[in-house]
Amino acid sequence: MTKTFRASIWKEDNWYVAQCIEVDVASQGKTKEEALANLREALELYFEEPRATLLPEITQLEVELDAS
Repeated sequence: MTKTFRASIWKEDNWYVAQCIEVDVASQGKTKEEALANLREALELYFEEPRATLLPEITQLEVELDAS
């Protein structure tokens, strides 16, 4: 699936910063093209389905609550 996003890009010192307008994801690069390519990769990772590397442990715990 392909989705189109808009990006704001500006220069900070020697770096270009690219920030997605629709999603709070940003990246940087030494050129505008590199910053946008890095932002594209960051967005792909952001929307990637999470995969657990270890199964979560389910446990119980008791908590004493004051009845007053």
